[in-house]
Amino acid sequence: MNTTLRWPRTLASRLSLIFLIGLILAQALSFGAQYYERYESAKNTMLGNLETDVSTSIAILDRLPADERASWLPQLDRRNYRYLLDKGSPGTALSDTPIAVTSIKDAIGMDYPMTVTDIPGPIKRFQVHLNLADGSPVTIDVRPSMVPLSPWLPFVLLGQLTLLIICTWLAVRIAIGPLTRLSQAVETLDPNTHPIHLDETGPTEVAHAARAFNAMQARIAAYLKERMQLLAAISHDLQTPITRMKLRAEFMDDCVEKDKLWNDLSEMEHLVREGVAYARSVHGATEETRRTNLDSFLDSLVFDYQDMNKHVQLTGKSEAVIDTRPHALRRVLVNLTDNALKFAGAAELQVQAKPDGKLSVKVMDRGPGISEEDLAHVMEPFYRVENSRNRSTGGTGLGLAIAQQLALALGGALTLSNREGGGLCAELVLPAKLQNH
Repeated sequence: MNTTLRWPRTLASRLSLIFLIGLILAQALSFGAQYYERYESAKNTMLGNLETDVSTSIAILDRLPADERASWLPQLDRRNYRYLLDKGSPGTALSDTPIAVTSIKDAIGMDYPMTVTDIPGPIKRFQVHLNLADGSPVTIDVRPSMVPLSPWLPFVLLGQLTLLIICTWLAVRIAIGPLTRLSQAVETLDPNTHPIHLDETGPTEVAHAARAFNAMQARIAAYLKERMQLLAAISHDLQTPITRMKLRAEFMDDCVEKDKLWNDLSEMEHLVREGVAYARSVHGATEETRRTNLDSFLDSLVFDYQDMNKHVQLTGKSEAVIDTRPHALRRVLVNLTDNALKFAGAAELQVQAKPDGKLSVKVMDRGPGISEEDLAHVMEPFYRVENSRNRSTGGTGLGLAIAQQLALALGGALTLSNREGGGLCAELVLPAKLQNH
């Protein structure tokens, strides 16, 4: 059985544990030193008082008449020792000499010869036996005990421990707060949306980290914008020479080479258009959001396909109005539906509300599906499951990449999975609905 201690996983719990252990150990050392000093001081005071009290008490008993000594015993008794007017209990010789015995001998040992015996029993106890001047026996019954703690001390210690825990929690919260905000900003970092500007105030280290993060996301957004503008410009400029080449091809004599050239130009034109669409999809967040009835939106989309004699069906109702970008949402669903029609000949759309309040729109088909190893890469730009260069089967490899970019711009997520019994399921999860109808 492995009993190796492991560090907590979160930084907050680690810092809390270090602070608490350190403070508790420091508090324990401080309390131990104070308790030891108090114990030594109380012991010395008690032994000094013991010498004075024993010498005074024995002197009083020695000078009192024998018949009055018993009435004085209650006044002479103390918390951990008392006086007996007899020879005491039978006992054994002491194996060691307690400090209290030395103090008693120093007080009365010169005037009253004494013997000391250890009394067996569950409680540590010894007796000092001596005789007064008239020969009457007197026994000092001693029960050594520690100096009692003050009753309020545990409450003080509990209050100190509570204060330490509160201070530790505040310190950890202050230390972890900026790091938590930074990690949240990194998780939500999306150059396609408005950047989250971190507050650059606070301690020097925190302000420096916030400025570095703000500068980093500004550079990322600038680099991405520059590259997408370059891709869009190249793709756009290529359309003109491709169009001229197609016009020239029309004046060529009919032959096999003309057909091949025309097909190549058509494929190039399609690739250029997809490149422009992908560049625009990265900046899909520029479209203004509008309040949209999701059920009516999906009905309109499905009816358009049915008007073109396409086998597209819609099941389920969301009864939700969402704040979304309708053109981007339509482009995502059209891409997914076209893929399903291309590979399966039919598509089924299903909408439902998820338990967490989000909305799920699934586009399902009964086509060949995608292998598990390809599912992890199929949404990468220009990645094609089929190695064929035929546009009608292999495609450009940008359709799902565009759909994913637009889904992110909508604040949602797109996932692909194979269906039981064959086929593919593309699920688009949208943010929570605004209101029910």
